[in-house]
Amino acid sequence: MLAVVDYGAGNLRSVIHALRHLDAHDIEIVRDPTALDSATSIILPGVGAFGAGMRILNETGLAAAVIGAVRRGVPYLGICLGMQFLFDSSDEMGTHSGLGLLEGQVTRFSPTLGLKIPHMGWNQVGVVRDSPIFRDLPGAPYAYFVHSYYCVPTRTSDITATVDYGGEICVAVQRDHIFGVQFHPEKSQTTGLKVLSNFLNFAQGATA
Repeated sequence: MLAVVDYGAGNLRSVIHALRHLDAHDIEIVRDPTALDSATSIILPGVGAFGAGMRILNETGLAAAVIGAVRRGVPYLGICLGMQFLFDSSDEMGTHSGLGLLEGQVTRFSPTLGLKIPHMGWNQVGVVRDSPIFRDLPGAPYAYFVHSYYCVPTRTSDITATVDYGGEICVAVQRDHIFGVQFHPEKSQTTGLKVLSNFLNFAQGATA
């Protein structure tokens, strides 16, 4: 079962629409943490504030269920805030703990750089490391972003893609079966659909 986690603040409709366009089967919108016991893959889309999102995930038991599933080897794709949740903490409106599945922090774009915040719109993604989700994509595809905070992984080996926005910033990660993308694949047209399709293929292979 492909579990799309619904904690009340994700862009689920567009993600589900994209997955159905790809003929993904056995999709379940999950609000009950016990449902993740039978998940064979997990997608966690997210928008909004890190702290508020983690509070809901913790209060509902979804955080512990996601951590447990990922530690069992269930493939995970975090989208936007769902990628940021992977890390130890964020400094968005205070300091808030994340899922801690990857080491690192989430921090705000510096206003001193004179950038438009949030980083919104299309940007060219530089793939810096081979990753199954970027298979058969051009070397520098375009994707759609909306975010004011970005991930700073402790292990640079986790970084699979970057964009140039006031300097090179991380916009995709992978460690084993854990994936995250800062951009919105459900809004990134052909590139985004290919990323989702590649994740589905990876997950299918992982559970075959």
